[in-house]
Amino acid sequence: MKNRNKIIRFFLCIFLFILASCNGKNEKEIIIFHAGSLSVPLKQITREYMKSNPGINIKLEGAGSVACARKITEIGKPCDILATADYKVIEKFLMPEYTDWNIWFATNEMVIAYHDKSAYSDIIGPDNWHEILGNDDVVFGRADPDADPCGYRTVMLFKLASEYYGNEKLAAKLIVKDVNMIRPKGVDLVALLETKALDYIIEYRSICEQHGLQYIKLPPELNLSDPNFENLYGSVSVDITGNKPGEKLKIKGSSMIYGITLLDDAPNRKEALDFLYFFLGERGRDILRGNGQSPISLYLSGNTDNIPEKILGIFKR
Repeated sequence: MKNRNKIIRFFLCIFLFILASCNGKNEKEIIIFHAGSLSVPLKQITREYMKSNPGINIKLEGAGSVACARKITEIGKPCDILATADYKVIEKFLMPEYTDWNIWFATNEMVIAYHDKSAYSDIIGPDNWHEILGNDDVVFGRADPDADPCGYRTVMLFKLASEYYGNEKLAAKLIVKDVNMIRPKGVDLVALLETKALDYIIEYRSICEQHGLQYIKLPPELNLSDPNFENLYGSVSVDITGNKPGEKLKIKGSSMIYGITLLDDAPNRKEALDFLYFFLGERGRDILRGNGQSPISLYLSGNTDNIPEKILGIFKR
């Protein structure tokens, strides 16, 4: 199976190379699949990188992190770099068939975003948000758990809130409410909130800061951002669609950690490697930080024997 997928992807890469040659393109193209929550910082990082590296064109393709992984595993789309909102997506969907390693590089937190005209916006806060979202005259949106980590983290948030607020029916009530407002990725909800089609959205803090949204911060016991509550977060889990028809993958709660990797059969491996080095460097981390995306100390996961020396050098400096 692994060899067959690699053969299919190899010929797809050859086809794209020939197509580019026929069009007279001399520039190298780096293909990056990425979490929707990385769209804004990645646009800034790639713009700066291409400015100082003429002849390089970077193609960004954003989606829910799980959906990004499935483009590789199910469709066989060529990809150089995968950047996800949850490192576990890389480990569960791509390792070891498509890559052997994974770098953890940033964190985030869950918040509740709203606008001035949201129902009960004058009274909502970190102590009563769960009650307000459950009201019949309130409409909220969330991401799809099967496509986006923001979606399954929202379900985890609801489950943690049931315990935290002592209401065992809370999670079940919120999970079945407003299901028609579920979207493929969290960032898709922003426009619905801005046009006031929704009262509230469950979102990442970085997205709210990038788009100037008002939001309510949640207790650390709920927001999935604090490693000190790792055991508490791990007490809940969500089943999402797996790699095969009818298969389910259990995702256990944990503090948020973003992951990034270079695919084994990256079409433009050298160029992608150079960009990844820049992304993980100080300038890339500064841009992430400026967009409300908190960098963490880089951590290397997986089989370190197959990691390019250039990337290993980041951990030695």
